Amino acid sequence: MSNLGNISLVLGALLCIYSLISVNIGSRMKINELSVSGKNAYYMTSITSLLASMTLIYAFVTNDFSIKYVADHSNTIMNKAFVWVAFYAGNEGSLLYILLILSITSSLTIKFLPKSYKFSSIKSIISVFSIIQLFYMLVLLFGANPFTPISNIPVDGRGMNPLLTHPAMFSHPPMLMAGLITITIPFTISISALISGNYTDDWIDSARVTAILSWGILGIGMLIGAWWAYTILGWGGYWGWDPIENVALMPWLVMTAFLHSIMVQKRRKMFRIWNIVLLNIAFVLAQLGMFINRGGPVVSVHSFAS
Repeated sequence: MSNLGNISLVLGALLCIYSLISVNIGSRMKINELSVSGKNAYYMTSITSLLASMTLIYAFVTNDFSIKYVADHSNTIMNKAFVWVAFYAGNEGSLLYILLILSITSSLTIKFLPKSYKFSSIKSIISVFSIIQLFYMLVLLFGANPFTPISNIPVDGRGMNPLLTHPAMFSHPPMLMAGLITITIPFTISISALISGNYTDDWIDSARVTAILSWGILGIGMLIGAWWAYTILGWGGYWGWDPIENVALMPWLVMTAFLHSIMVQKRRKMFRIWNIVLLNIAFVLAQLGMFINRGGPVVSVHSFAS
């Protein structure tokens, strides 16, 4: 299972590289078949990400303690329902989940882009998505690999943090991470318009719809997290202003501002530069949030002390 997971990630990285190169060469040399091939290759990355994710989930369900990540976040006496969500209980699995959401949502975005989009804009969108997704795949392969094997296989695992065995575990972490990573979608649509030299407002509707989705998912994830905090931790109030709460709130506030000002651009043709800036800020804050949450700079997921 460890080899299958790593092979899936390597194939995904190679597909991203091929997609990035082929859509740009195909566009520059007017080879339509090569451009289409690069586009199809990008669609295939969602399959490799799904295969890697299903491999890790299968390892959890079957108690495959030969994989270090499974041994660290599961054991034989865990409630079987939580074995499925232990998949994203730690840093490595969370990054794989983030990659899965990014690959699927970005592929759907490319698939359902309006037909009015010029191929130069689509080429830029595929290129930006490929670079971002390739970054996450390389991090998973070389920095936080969830498929690292153990030489001395333990009889039982360490198990998941008891505070995570709560019904909100099925919704709060996945919605929060999905909300943060899907900010990449409107950001890519807007930045690709600039890269391709399309200075019209064609991108507004696509960016607005995807921004509403990411904003809504992130907002619901925060509300569920507030309920979780009250029911199990007894923090005595929300907002508690710990690092992880802030990294979800900050991009959500910026996206709220964007959703208001994008309507001004649509109706009155104002705030063009401002809206691009807002999406750039939201994207940077989302990446910073995922780094603070799953990159290891704080001691625990919710760490008031530090």
